[in-house]
Amino acid sequence: MNKKGVIKKTVGFVKKEFKDKSCGHDWWHIYRVWKLAHNIANSEKNVDRFVIDMAALLHDVGDPKFYKGDVRVAPRMIGSWLDKMKIKENDKKHIMHIIANMSFSKSLDKKKVKKSKEFMIIQDADRLDAIGAIGVGRTFAYGGSKGKIMYDPDIKPKLGRKSHEYRKDMDPTINHFYEKLLLLKDMMNTKTGKKIALRRQRFMQLFLKEFYKEWDAKD
Repeated sequence: MNKKGVIKKTVGFVKKEFKDKSCGHDWWHIYRVWKLAHNIANSEKNVDRFVIDMAALLHDVGDPKFYKGDVRVAPRMIGSWLDKMKIKENDKKHIMHIIANMSFSKSLDKKKVKKSKEFMIIQDADRLDAIGAIGVGRTFAYGGSKGKIMYDPDIKPKLGRKSHEYRKDMDPTINHFYEKLLLLKDMMNTKTGKKIALRRQRFMQLFLKEFYKEWDAKD
């Protein structure tokens, strides 16, 4: 099967996997990350478009949040699919390395990770979809799906946590802006990612300003 055929099959596989997801980690999140990765790649030289396509499409398959925190599911599912598509071993290792190490929670443990251009593009694209107007919507959708309250002024954001602490968080949704979303602008890898993140950061800051104004009934 040629690369276009593999990508088409992978799109179908991922759509099926995420058809019942409605917590902000759905097919449309993956679609946006895929398209954002294309946009960023257009400004970079000598990148492997096939690796970018496959890593973007598969990056949330087997996510532990859907499998009671089981981190073994993702590599099994993704590895099995890549084998089924007869992906070359070097490409398979590259794709799986990107997916296994690109998350925000992984960065909390401050371990050094080898970042290829493809890695940096996919990581930026995923992080960009977590901020701005879409990011605000996704944050509240996910918080609601987990039964989190929207805001409690007495519960302050917690910074400097390890990845295992971050994944178990049940604090108010607004805290997530300070514990992750507002930090992402300065964690972008690419010039294009940084440019897009700056605009989306400004939107979130305006949103929070309005949120607190309405919370305190200061209209």
